[in-house]
Amino acid sequence: MAFIPSLKSLLPARDLGWNRVRAACGLPACHNKLMMRCVPGSRLGIFVRDTWYCSPDCFAAAARTTMALLSSRSVVEMPRNPRLSLGLALLSKDLLTEDQLRSATLMSQREGVSLEVKLLETGLATEKNLAVARAVQWGYPVLAQDLSGQLVQSDLPSTLLRAYSAVPLHYSPKGKRLVLGFVRRVEHSFLQSIEQITGFRAEPCFITPAEFNEQMERVAAPAGYEEALVEEPRDVAQMARKLGGFAVEFNAIEVRFTKCNPFIWARIWGRRGTVDVIFALKSAAQAARAAFSKTLPEVTYSLG
Repeated sequence: MAFIPSLKSLLPARDLGWNRVRAACGLPACHNKLMMRCVPGSRLGIFVRDTWYCSPDCFAAAARTTMALLSSRSVVEMPRNPRLSLGLALLSKDLLTEDQLRSATLMSQREGVSLEVKLLETGLATEKNLAVARAVQWGYPVLAQDLSGQLVQSDLPSTLLRAYSAVPLHYSPKGKRLVLGFVRRVEHSFLQSIEQITGFRAEPCFITPAEFNEQMERVAAPAGYEEALVEEPRDVAQMARKLGGFAVEFNAIEVRFTKCNPFIWARIWGRRGTVDVIFALKSAAQAARAAFSKTLPEVTYSLG
């Protein structure tokens, strides 16, 4: 289960005074001697639930514990076996004959390729046929016609969408409902992470690779939303410093974390916008490089 602490940046109504910073700051090792929020133009302190941190430095130091916990955890998704094999699913929908399935199966075994590849190579099945068969296998619907070709405004990180071959088909902020099209299999850990970060209920369906590519071109990010990818972070200290830097850059109000194998996903809501910070751990870095095309400018704020 993913661990999701919540961070809130609030301005206390009372003045804590110059000499009470160390006592008030949630970081026991706080080295700040001045109440920076009392200085005109200084940044507000940061609250993590009921704990207040006097500066982004202290928040970043405290975040190391959270990042260490998430980094060490593996989200184990229980294997979900399909009710039917791909071939039997095609037979059940009369998309393939028994002779055709037998022939394609023998060729795939002889050549050492998957049945899916051989069906497409020989023209015995189309991508749409395979999407229908997967829907039968896993008990989810195929892309509905009323959702086809829609422009969608979505704040889901493209890095994760491409990594899991999933794309938003319908996004309703009012109803907190999301329809997500998957190409090959439904990634339940990703659905869970979306719900934990956004509060939206994610409903899966199946689409073809061509439909995935076309729909990705129709997805646009809302105003004020950005995405940042951190590839193969050296250690949790670097990850925490990055989060502290983005908390400063976006003037953080709230932060949520989740582990979405093999990524750590942190969302920062701030007075200057929203940013998803995706930490691609070593096993995900190569895929993330291909998936991610946009990065934020490097934060120059020093966290020591």
